[in-house]
Amino acid sequence: MSVPTVTTATPVCAYEVLLPERGVAALLGDRQIALFRTYDGTVYALGNQDPFSGANVLSRGIVGSRGDVPTVASPMFKQVFDLRTGACLDDPDVRVPAYPVQIVDGQVLVSLGDD
Repeated sequence: MSVPTVTTATPVCAYEVLLPERGVAALLGDRQIALFRTYDGTVYALGNQDPFSGANVLSRGIVGSRGDVPTVASPMFKQVFDLRTGACLDDPDVRVPAYPVQIVDGQVLVSLGDD
């Protein structure tokens, strides 16, 4: 019988401080993440490092969509990433980490998955 893995979620900020269609950076331990709130109110968390430039800038990217896919375009070279999965829509071999997000009592909690 296997025991399910319990992942601890870390409080990052209040939901209300996240502006729609904008990103913010946060440091969780030694990991930079980028949080995005879309117009429909959904919050996503990705790794903040742009894999093409190596710069921690995805939180400053342009939030939008391709069809029904919520996206962020890197401010460096403009590659577009799926906010749900971290997959690069311009290069299918590249992705950034995507982290589960919960909103509990008005607080944004992110699970890094290494517990």
